[in-house]
Amino acid sequence: MNNPPRLLVVDDDPEICSALARGLALHGYEVETVNRADLAQDRLLQPFDAAIVDVMLGRDSGIELVRAARARGAALPVVMLSALSDVDHRAEGLEAGADDYVVKPFSFDELVARIQVQQRRAADLRPAPARLDPASRSLVHGAREVQLTDREYALLDLLAGHPDTPMPRAQIFDALWAGDSGSENVVDVYIGYLRRKLAPASDFGFEIVTVRHKGFCLKGIAPQGA
Repeated sequence: MNNPPRLLVVDDDPEICSALARGLALHGYEVETVNRADLAQDRLLQPFDAAIVDVMLGRDSGIELVRAARARGAALPVVMLSALSDVDHRAEGLEAGADDYVVKPFSFDELVARIQVQQRRAADLRPAPARLDPASRSLVHGAREVQLTDREYALLDLLAGHPDTPMPRAQIFDALWAGDSGSENVVDVYIGYLRRKLAPASDFGFEIVTVRHKGFCLKGIAPQGA
C-alpha cells in the first residue's frame, strides 16, 4: 500500500499552519507543521516529500534556515512563502536553495500545483525503488534478484511499510510471530538473514539499521510492492 506524500510546513503563524495543514490534507497530503526555525532544522533532513517554508519566522530567517539545511545535505524540494514580492528577495530565496517561491496572498490551487511540479522533478532525479514481488517472494532491483522465505519477505515488507521509523523488537515479534513459541531474539536472527541476502545493501538502495534502544529501521529508498 502506498503511503500518502508527506509535507513539512514551517511557519510561525499558527493560523497559517492550521489552514495549510487542512487544505493540503484535502489534496491527499500528510502534513507536519513546525513554528520555529530551531525545531525545523533537523526536520528538514527527514524523508518528507517536500517542504513549505515561510521567509519570516519571527526573529529568524526562513532563507537562512533553507541555506543551512542544504549545507547539511537536505535534498527535499522546498517552496518558500513570503509577503515580500520584490525580485531581490525572490532571488535570495532561490539562491539559498529553495526550488520555488510563492508570494502571499496566494491561490491554494496554485500552491498545490507548484508543490506537485517540484515533487515530479524530484522523482525524476530519484533512483527507482526495488520491487517486492508477493507472488514469487522475491526482491528485484535492476539485475539483482533475491529469493526470500515467507518470513523474510513478511519482515522486509513490514519494515518497508514504515521507512525511516525505528520499529521495536517486541512490535515486530508481535506482528510476525504472534502465537509462536520462542523469544524476541528470533527477530535479530531474521534481520541477520535479510542483511546477508541483501549485501551489499547499496545494490537495493536501502539498508536495515539497528537504532540503539529503539529497534530496527529501514533507511534509504523503501522497496515497493509489485
